Amino acid sequence: MLGTLWGTKGYMPKKAVELSALVVGRIKTPGLHAVGGVSGLHIQVTPSGARSWILRVKIGEKRRDMGMGGFPDVSLAQARERAREARDKIAKGVDPIAAKQADRTAIVSEQARAKTFGECTASYIAAKEAEWTNPKHRAQWLNTLETYAHPTIGKMLVRDVDQEHIMAILQPIWATKTETATRVRQRMEAVLDWAKTSKFRTGDNPARWRGHLDKLLAKPSKVTKVEHHAALDMNAIQGFLTAVGKDKGMGARALEFAIYTAARSGEVRGAVWDEFDMDAGVWTIPAVRMKAGREHRVPLSDAALKLLKALPRMDGSEFVFHAVRGGMLSDMTLSAVMRRMNVDAVPHGFRSTFRDWAAERTAYPSEVVEMALAHTIENKVEAAYRRGDLFEKRTRLMADWSKFCHTPPIDGKVVPLKLKQA
Repeated sequence: MLGTLWGTKGYMPKKAVELSALVVGRIKTPGLHAVGGVSGLHIQVTPSGARSWILRVKIGEKRRDMGMGGFPDVSLAQARERAREARDKIAKGVDPIAAKQADRTAIVSEQARAKTFGECTASYIAAKEAEWTNPKHRAQWLNTLETYAHPTIGKMLVRDVDQEHIMAILQPIWATKTETATRVRQRMEAVLDWAKTSKFRTGDNPARWRGHLDKLLAKPSKVTKVEHHAALDMNAIQGFLTAVGKDKGMGARALEFAIYTAARSGEVRGAVWDEFDMDAGVWTIPAVRMKAGREHRVPLSDAALKLLKALPRMDGSEFVFHAVRGGMLSDMTLSAVMRRMNVDAVPHGFRSTFRDWAAERTAYPSEVVEMALAHTIENKVEAAYRRGDLFEKRTRLMADWSKFCHTPPIDGKVVPLKLKQA
């Protein structure tokens, strides 16, 4: 019998005959066979015929079997060399099995920490999207980073992202697309903060603004170009409503309602019947659909109520201004109405028209008009003390606006619609 024996009193150190590679290659009997050359080195043959190298050693107070690799991928000479190295480590007080396990654990741990910025983006969004009330927010978050950040750092390990990479992303768009660039910076900062907290990176956040990028980039307020939405002259509103009234599409009705209420396009398009109290003449928009994240009550004028009562309802659709198949109208639907009329304005511009009318033709206080537009109070002190929503005053304001929309100017001169150049 080849090899060494494990007796009842422990390992019996019997020096094995040093076998040649040819002899080892002929061993087919299942079991453990000593091959000599290095004490404790064996070739193990399984019942299925598979063969591998085993080194039987004593490490500390424990008898251990160490795998040296499979045969014939690992030759006899290689197995003996590995066995010698293992015994040398043991002689120096090193447990080669524990060391190998530690190396494997370190590799696994390193792989777990090796997250790319793109992977961290996905993880951050998954962790935070429950907080986002606007269903479009997730798509906007991902789209801005995929468009501007990921081409540069998306495939980089997040721990390697540094100031030079952030600047390479922001500098080309800081002056030309300032608002977008600001959002990109804020979102990169959030992802990098998440990565640091999750222990995927260390050190300062290279996308932070205060005390860092504010020293390298101009303040957004200094470079942002204010873009005004193309709006209709207030004295052309009567002619416009007459013209749009001839359009029988649902988009035209939504546009009319947006004018009467001075509401945003998205607020109108997302309106559902449960938000309306027709008897009280109130449209209550829930906080989840408002830009400022607060519930907003809209007083409905007689014209707005008349429009609502005349709308057809579709079975299975909750939307007031429903699309052909019952879903919500797209933003482009209202814009398409404007294009068909060839008017040089955009749907959102009617809010500016309303604001101009209120400022120039009425004595309503600015805070009443701003509340009607659902604008956020920028003064934090005033906002803290403002409890009401000035609803009664806004009710009179919207009634006067509706009346103006259907009353020609006193001098009888209606401003012609400003048409786009063909």
